[in-house]
Amino acid sequence: MSVQSVSKVNNFTFLLTGFPGLEQEYPWLSIPFSCIYAMVLSGNCLVLHVIRTEPSLHQPMFYFLAMLALTDLCMGLSTVHTVLGILWGLSQEIGLDACIAQTFFVHGLSCMESGVLLAMAFDRFTAICNPLRYTSILTNTRIINMGMAIVGRSFLFITAPIVRLKFFHYCRPHILSHSFCLHQDLLRLACSDIRFNSFYALALVICTLLLDSVLILISYVLILHSVLTIASREERFKSLQTCVSHICAVLVFYIPIIGLTMVHRFGKHLSPVVHVLMGNIYILFPPLMNPIIYSVKTQQIRSRFQRWFTKQN
Repeated sequence: MSVQSVSKVNNFTFLLTGFPGLEQEYPWLSIPFSCIYAMVLSGNCLVLHVIRTEPSLHQPMFYFLAMLALTDLCMGLSTVHTVLGILWGLSQEIGLDACIAQTFFVHGLSCMESGVLLAMAFDRFTAICNPLRYTSILTNTRIINMGMAIVGRSFLFITAPIVRLKFFHYCRPHILSHSFCLHQDLLRLACSDIRFNSFYALALVICTLLLDSVLILISYVLILHSVLTIASREERFKSLQTCVSHICAVLVFYIPIIGLTMVHRFGKHLSPVVHVLMGNIYILFPPLMNPIIYSVKTQQIRSRFQRWFTKQN
C-alpha cells in the first residue's frame, strides 16, 4: 500500500498487511485459511470437551493438555478477526487500542504456551523419574497453583511494555508487517524513545521462552538418563512413548518461533510474502497441530474419540 493512502489514515489507525502482490487471490486464499481456523477452534474445543467429560482423563497430564488446548483456542480467537477480515475484504484497518489489545494477547498467550509446555515436561519427568510419588507431587492444588503462576507470569510481566505502546508517537507510515499486531512491529513505527521496550522485551524473551526451552531440554536429558537405567527394553520403549506427543508439541511451538526470528533478522531481502507467511505459521501452526498430535499419539484420547464417533454412527 502506498504512502499516500497511508496518509489518509489518522494517527490512531494502522493498516495490516495481507499477502502483498496476491490481493486478487484473496477470495481463494480465504478458503484454506477459513478451514484452518475452523480446525483450530473445533479441534481444541473437542479436546477440551473430551477431557472434561471423560473421568479417566482427569489426571495431571490431561489437565496440562487442557491448559494447552485452551491457550491454543484463545490464540486462534485473538487473530481470526484480523486475518480473515483482510482475506474476506472486510477491513484492513485496525485502531491503536485494538492493536495494543491484540499485541497483549498474542505475546501473552505465546508466553503462556511456553510455560504450559514446561509444566508438561515436569509432568513427564515426575512420571518417569519419580513414579511412586507422582500423585503426591502433582496434586490438584499444586496443578492449580502452577496454572495460576503460568498465567501470572505470561500476562503480568508483559503489561508494562504493552501499556507504553499507547503513549508512543507513531510518525512513520502506519503499515504493519503482518495480518495481526506484534510488539516489535509497533516499535518499528514509533518515533519515541523505545529503548525500555526493546531491552525489556529482549530480557523477557530470555527469561521466558529461552529459559523454558533450556529447562525442557534439561528435563529430557534427565528423563533419558533415567530410562536408560531400565533393564527391560520394552519398558524403556513404553516410557519414551509417553513423551512423544509432548516432544512433538515442543517442536511445533519452537520451530516456527526460530523460523520467524531468523526471517526477521536475516531475511530483509526476502519477499514480504515470506514474512507474512512465517508470521501466520507462528500463530496458526501450533494451535492446528497440537489437537492432531495428541489425538493420534495419546491412546486414551484416541480411544475416547473412537468410542464417541462409533456411538454417533
